[in-house]
Amino acid sequence: MQSIQQIQEQIIDEFDFFQDWSEKYQYLIDLGKNLPEFNDINKIDSNLIKGCQSKVWLSSSFDNNIVIFEADSDAIISKGIISLLIRVFSGHSPNEIIAANIDFIEKIGLNSHLSQTRANGLLSMIKQIKIYAIAYQAKN
Repeated sequence: MQSIQQIQEQIIDEFDFFQDWSEKYQYLIDLGKNLPEFNDINKIDSNLIKGCQSKVWLSSSFDNNIVIFEADSDAIISKGIISLLIRVFSGHSPNEIIAANIDFIEKIGLNSHLSQTRANGLLSMIKQIKIYAIAYQAKN
């Protein structure tokens, strides 16, 4: 299994392949389209991420000290962003998630190409993922 850092480096390499931001945005949209189907049962208020301009749902499950995340969004860019975050964090232990230094967002230049509201939404997504991890860590 790849570490969180290795997955981030893989994402950085993938984005480095594209020359300009229109290509990178298209790749981000394609990633969002490839998100696994999110069950409508999970589209409930308690799974909505607060602080996102668009609707982003995040649900998690915990088994064998591994956190699995599932998500969806009604906005294509947000869906791409949450798909990247799921790829980075899902399948790891709460300790790994909490300790992770998330630097790929800056290294691919995403933070400087998002509107202020999307950037705030991105921070809210990461915060919610870490909150789930802290809750599961406390259960253990």
